[in-house]
Amino acid sequence: MTDNDISIRSIQHFLYCPHRWGLLEIDCAWAENYYVTKSNIMHERVHDTGSYTSKAKKVYTAVSVYNDLPEYRLYGVTDCLEFSSGLYRLVEYKPSKPKSGEYNHDDLMQVFAQKICTDHALGCDCEGYIYYADVKKRIKLPLHEGYAEYDRELKEILTKMRDYKQRGVIPPIQKGQKCSGCSMKDICMPKLKKNKSLKDSIKELLEKEP
Repeated sequence: MTDNDISIRSIQHFLYCPHRWGLLEIDCAWAENYYVTKSNIMHERVHDTGSYTSKAKKVYTAVSVYNDLPEYRLYGVTDCLEFSSGLYRLVEYKPSKPKSGEYNHDDLMQVFAQKICTDHALGCDCEGYIYYADVKKRIKLPLHEGYAEYDRELKEILTKMRDYKQRGVIPPIQKGQKCSGCSMKDICMPKLKKNKSLKDSIKELLEKEP
């Protein structure tokens, strides 16, 4: 593994919020909340299942995949990889279905990156699905229909991520970024202590400086 290699998981962090991704990847900051813990527990259960056969379908969990071509240099772990009738299917587990639409674009791009790695590692052409635990429903993603568009977008994302990492620059907070459910909110935007005015807080900080 080199500094140019990028994990599939970090792509989703970048798409959700480039600034949050920068805090994680460049500042090595981390914080968990209810949503992160809930997702981690769900994924641990999926990954602990191991390999099994069900209704003429072979199922593999926590499969490591990669793509070492220069334009990608990607690696990661799939939640679930199914094989039946000569076809591979990727299944990514998510705790909750989006309030609008069948899936989030960020999640689609995560599964597309998994496909890029799985196809390369196994020499296949897999399909991609998202399984929503709260509604117990599986959604097929249009990975083949939009392949060229998603591939172009993925390469652009990887270029941006490598540029920020090489320069050691944390991307700015995007306008309109939704932060209410983010586990890094207090690190990203720390609140002033209660019962203190902004003027008093700044004065206190200046007095602490050498």
